[in-house]
Amino acid sequence: MRPSILDPLFAAVTTLEGVGPKVAAQLQTLLVANGAEVRVRDLLFHLPSGLIDRRKRAEIATAPEGGIVTLTVRIDRHQAPGRGQKSVPYRVFAQDETGEIALTYFRGQSAWLEKLLPVGETMIVSGRVEWFNGRPSMVHPDFVATLEEAETLSLVEPVYPMTAGLSPKLLRKAIAETLEKLPALDEWIDPAVVAREAYPGIGSALRRLHDPEDETDIAHAGPAWSRLAYDEYLASQLALALSRQRMKKARGRPLVGTGRMAGLLRAALPFTLTEGQEAAIAEIHTDMAAPDRMLRLLQGDVGSGKTVVALMAMAAAAEAGAQSALLAPTEILARQHHDGLSKLCEAAGLSIVLLTGRDTGRARAAKLAAIAAGEVQIVVGTHALFQEGVDYADLGLVVVDEQHRFGVHQRLSLTAKGRGADLLVMTATPIPRTLVLAAFGDMDVSRLSGKPAGRKPITTVAVPMERLSDIVGRAGSAMDAGERLYWVCPLVEESEKSDLMAAEERFRQLQAHFGDRIGLVHGRMSGEEKDAAMADFKAGRTQLVVATTVIEVGVDVPDATIIVIEHAERFGLSQLHQLRGRVGRGSKASSCVLLYRAPLGETASARIKVMRETEDGFRIAEEDLKLRGEGDLLGTQQSGMPYFRIASMEHHARLMEVARDDARMILTRDPELTSPRGEALRALLYLFGKDEAIRLLRSG
Repeated sequence: MRPSILDPLFAAVTTLEGVGPKVAAQLQTLLVANGAEVRVRDLLFHLPSGLIDRRKRAEIATAPEGGIVTLTVRIDRHQAPGRGQKSVPYRVFAQDETGEIALTYFRGQSAWLEKLLPVGETMIVSGRVEWFNGRPSMVHPDFVATLEEAETLSLVEPVYPMTAGLSPKLLRKAIAETLEKLPALDEWIDPAVVAREAYPGIGSALRRLHDPEDETDIAHAGPAWSRLAYDEYLASQLALALSRQRMKKARGRPLVGTGRMAGLLRAALPFTLTEGQEAAIAEIHTDMAAPDRMLRLLQGDVGSGKTVVALMAMAAAAEAGAQSALLAPTEILARQHHDGLSKLCEAAGLSIVLLTGRDTGRARAAKLAAIAAGEVQIVVGTHALFQEGVDYADLGLVVVDEQHRFGVHQRLSLTAKGRGADLLVMTATPIPRTLVLAAFGDMDVSRLSGKPAGRKPITTVAVPMERLSDIVGRAGSAMDAGERLYWVCPLVEESEKSDLMAAEERFRQLQAHFGDRIGLVHGRMSGEEKDAAMADFKAGRTQLVVATTVIEVGVDVPDATIIVIEHAERFGLSQLHQLRGRVGRGSKASSCVLLYRAPLGETASARIKVMRETEDGFRIAEEDLKLRGEGDLLGTQQSGMPYFRIASMEHHARLMEVARDDARMILTRDPELTSPRGEALRALLYLFGKDEAIRLLRSG
């Protein structure tokens, strides 16, 4: 149950004065994600983006164009529009020692304005100054007061991110009323952390942020903002730690391999495993042999050989008599994993089957029967593996590829099909350490660095779009020499044509040059069409495939040696790196051409520079974090990545580890959160929308 002390904060926003259905709808747009209901609490965490300090006075003659300024002026005269001149504004002329300004009101009422701005009175006015023909004007000043009144009014005003149609005054009033409803909450942060960081209490922090006295009060790195950022991290890490505790409670079982199948696999591999692969395999085997359930993240750069490491884990499970499921985010990837692993599995005597949504009728029934009877040791597929009606004889290991496409709750449900099944998740998106903690605070991490033996570096060049014809010519020469190429078209902005149009248009233009040597792959094709196009490319029936970003993750054609990425300036660094990883997968030298439209902005220039300098995905991820912030790091497929509303990696990254360690310590001492601090932490979880974690506690 939610602590009753929080009830006022979970009331609907329409309980606030002046907030009816229309304003509530605007607040919904401004404050919460689609589908969530906006509550009074959401106003508390809508923090200022800046402030207006009316204690600083400007002069008319030097008032900046478009700037918000505060002036001390003497009211000189009123100029009301003539009869029948409804479109002409009402002007009040005022002056200081440097010049004259027009205070302009549209549809102004004479009686009201004469009372508001009496002639001869010295007033303080504040608002945005616009200059027309060398003369300044302030349209609808947002602050007007006599000198005496100004002494009693707050002259420092927070400025908030806004949405269309919502009045700043109304928003400020609603936030002020919310602060009055804020109950006195017990401290949930460890006293040692509060003392070391000099954190104010939660109530003081919120009041300081919403009623600042100067810029330092709303600084991201200041004590008030940092306090709330730490609260947000602590709630997130505690929720992850509870999910881990729950998974650990569902007892695992030791899965100890004999090494027989693993030995056959090693003998069948056409290469020797790298040191990084051997280390990761050893860590995974140790976890699997322990009685607790394995929860491990295998992080490897593009082409670092994660799949082989996963296969070794699945072989150990099979030797111990258990089945494994390998879950891929797309059907293309599931097929590719199946095709790539089948030969190796055959050599080691491992039975493997592919199960996707496309299987129907008798074929599907036969596969399901074999899985349920335990005749199949490895099942590869998409999320169809976890649908109703798919039963396993003894599922002992679940391997999830491209982890960030699946959220924490999916992770929990995945393993429910087995008996205390171990979980290994893999990602080819190198994630900086701080973000690993953010998304996977609940997991142990193995990191594969370096490329498998025999892989050559990829040469990366940046070329302006004006030289497109040169690139087309070079593509033709490469095809004549037997090379294979990818040509990637971006997601085009909505206002232009779709990515599909861009790809189809480029396909037509290249087809005019090269005829049927060109293929096309995009996201709106059916699974069969995509597979057929990729099969033609893999077999060499087509030599150049024009594609949208559907080829970003995991598509493996070792003979492809050149990738052209059009409008490279529109992609994030991690995505460019993922795309570049489609080539350089065989033993031949490969190249990546970044086609860009000049002039390049500062961020796009920086991205392209990093791409030319390094192939190290971990360095690229760190740079991407600096350039874009954490919000977008994993592109739009963000289901597994938490969204932080207050905390930012740029200012608060170091607090993440403190929060993680604190969360682990708390649950070691008070696993059910029943102590006084535990009760306070339950309030924290509710306040930051982590009630899922409380349900995990209740369900034991």
